[in-house]
Amino acid sequence: MDYTFYQQYWWFIVSLLGAILVALLFVQGGQTLLYSIGKNELERTMIINTLGRKWEFTFTTLVTFGGALFASFPLFYSTSFGGAYWLWMLILFCFILQAVSYEFRTKSRNILGQRTYEIFLMINGFGGTFLLGVAVATFFTGGNFIVNKSNLTNPLMPVISTWTNPLHGLEALLNIQNLLLGVCLLFLSRTLALLYFIRTINQEKIIQRSRKQLLYNTLIFLVFFLLFAGITLFGKGYAVQPVSLEIYIEQSKYFDNLLKMPIVLLLLLTGVILLLYSIIRTLTKDSYLKGFWIAGIGTVATVLCLLLLIGWNNTACYPSTTDLQSSLTIGNSSSSLFTLRVMTVVSLLIPFVLWYIFKAWKAVSNKPIDAKEMQEKGHQY
Repeated sequence: MDYTFYQQYWWFIVSLLGAILVALLFVQGGQTLLYSIGKNELERTMIINTLGRKWEFTFTTLVTFGGALFASFPLFYSTSFGGAYWLWMLILFCFILQAVSYEFRTKSRNILGQRTYEIFLMINGFGGTFLLGVAVATFFTGGNFIVNKSNLTNPLMPVISTWTNPLHGLEALLNIQNLLLGVCLLFLSRTLALLYFIRTINQEKIIQRSRKQLLYNTLIFLVFFLLFAGITLFGKGYAVQPVSLEIYIEQSKYFDNLLKMPIVLLLLLTGVILLLYSIIRTLTKDSYLKGFWIAGIGTVATVLCLLLLIGWNNTACYPSTTDLQSSLTIGNSSSSLFTLRVMTVVSLLIPFVLWYIFKAWKAVSNKPIDAKEMQEKGHQY
């Protein structure tokens, strides 16, 4: 197991965390549906409480994803999060609004009122999900930065990567490919949320509205997903020459990656099929309530493959649009061999962590939410 193995292993771990995070964004998607699915205060309370039982999983996974990226690929982390900081700060602000809202929405004597916190939840749902999609898309489209590792010896300015655009990440909103993934992620999260409502809320009207909304949101998601996938797979990509490590532009690079990695291609097709199957089965069979789990697995598989395409097979995982040779790869942005080895040993505990998450998830979802539970006194979000 050489240095390259550990770099590829940790790109897989980071990609898996990112994929799980995308699947858990159903919480944000559900918040955007608060008023279109919930038509009165009781129904909105049911929706918020079924989402409230899971919002911490999403938040924790986001932090874990960032932590794993920082530990395994510190230059990647510092360049993106430190350079495009306005974009990431907006995302962080949206998630802070979510945490505050679930904590204080039903607290007595809160001066803002329940409706204000519900609006905060919708801001997090729309803004946080869309902006996160835009930020992830820059891993394909690139950022405005220059890398100069010799700066480490400069005592006055020991900064390796420098952002060259004063917008510091906001310029990503001017790229159509980034916007496509942002909208795609938003409607994917709404689609997963509707499947989750059908699974976890025992209220016929909410289930009926969710089934009706499921078709519209799925169609919008598919249109934007196909547009993004088409532009990405068959557009320009950023390849790395294995020997000289020179970065160069290659047409259809990501599609070529799929062909050269058949296991990734097979997993991608399986993920898409699972996602579509769960949606179609839910739409065509009223008694089918388990679509959320199959769709979640399909989402994780699909997103995992997309992220692997930008790290494996001699590909630049964070291209520089300012200086092509400053582009980052898993080879030039990773931690030391010693660090990756130690982290790999620690990663053997991951199955136990997943088991704990499963038990915790099951404990807070032992039965569907109904109107009677919401009308009884007890903890409510």
